[in-house]
Amino acid sequence: MAVVVLDKINKVYPNGFHAIHDLDLDIEDKEFLVLVGPSGCGKSTALRMVAGLETISGGEMRIGERVVNDVEPKDRDIAMVFQNYALYPHMSVYDNIGFALKLAKVPKEEADQRIRQAAEILELTENLDRKPGQLSGGQRQRVAMGRAIVRQPAAFLMDEPLSNLDAKLRVQMRAEIAKLQRDLGVTTVYVTHDQVEAMTMGDRVAVLKDGYLQQVDSPQNLYDHPKNVFVAAFIGSPSMNLYEANLTKDGEGGTVQIGSQSLGVPGSIFDESPALAAYSGKKIIVGIRPESMSDAALSAGHPADQRLRSSATLVEALGSDILVHFEIDAPSVDSGDPDAVEEVHGESTPSVARFDPRSAVRLGSPVEIAVEVARMKFFDADTHLTIRA
Repeated sequence: MAVVVLDKINKVYPNGFHAIHDLDLDIEDKEFLVLVGPSGCGKSTALRMVAGLETISGGEMRIGERVVNDVEPKDRDIAMVFQNYALYPHMSVYDNIGFALKLAKVPKEEADQRIRQAAEILELTENLDRKPGQLSGGQRQRVAMGRAIVRQPAAFLMDEPLSNLDAKLRVQMRAEIAKLQRDLGVTTVYVTHDQVEAMTMGDRVAVLKDGYLQQVDSPQNLYDHPKNVFVAAFIGSPSMNLYEANLTKDGEGGTVQIGSQSLGVPGSIFDESPALAAYSGKKIIVGIRPESMSDAALSAGHPADQRLRSSATLVEALGSDILVHFEIDAPSVDSGDPDAVEEVHGESTPSVARFDPRSAVRLGSPVEIAVEVARMKFFDADTHLTIRA
């Protein structure tokens, strides 16, 4: 097992495109670290540099105690699991799993033991004589995992291994991979564009945008304490609602004006974030997660100055809760996610609230939304950084 260190890693292509900028990551022994971000953010490039499949333009890459900048992929003591499985169709499951051992000239008896042990762990024992074409997508992914396991590497590298599976199977396989990693205790770097996948699997999650590391932290800390607007919007599903707003501090408390409506800001929020007081009279960005919005009709005691009013433009009943879509007449905020640019609508902001399934809200009906103002996030309108103490 090994620590993987990326020390000010850069990647510049011959055409001048700078794909990775001074990436610093220390991945602990036995840790499951997920690299996540929108398309083109550099996450797969970073993983391929760890694997040795991309050259490093600057910085230092270490696996264990060894600098591996110029070490060939086969000599890095890593095993990679690809998006497309990369199985040999003419070989049996047994031979696919053991192929790397054959190349390494591992004695037959030892190789057989490793292959069968991996097959047992992955519940593939009954399929060892089959060809990949006779397997389901989930089984093929297990074979790819088995091929990595038998090598007993210092680290696993996984590049969007579940993206070719259907939604139900993805949920099942991500739980299986996370359990397998914990059982084996192998340092793992996992790339995905799916933030739900990242949040449910990783010990820590590193969020990238345009080749820059935005934040690396535990999934819960990313959710609760995002460093900037991009991380706040990218982590969480549905995404955080973001509004241009104006803050006014009046005595101990204050108000935040969102379009034609305002929300009371109690003094406790200013106490927790003293720096917020300096923004009184200024434009800021306010973030409210869908989970912090509920049906005011079911919250009779909720303060009147902590409610928003609109009408439902879409109602999605999910059984366990209801997603209510509505609009607020405040300027939209571009979070910087290239995959969400279409959601920016100028002077009106499409929004989503997560209601209790008992809610009687209907499409087109007026809706009053109770906001948990204590859970609102505040960002500098110019830098897009979180306003903190």
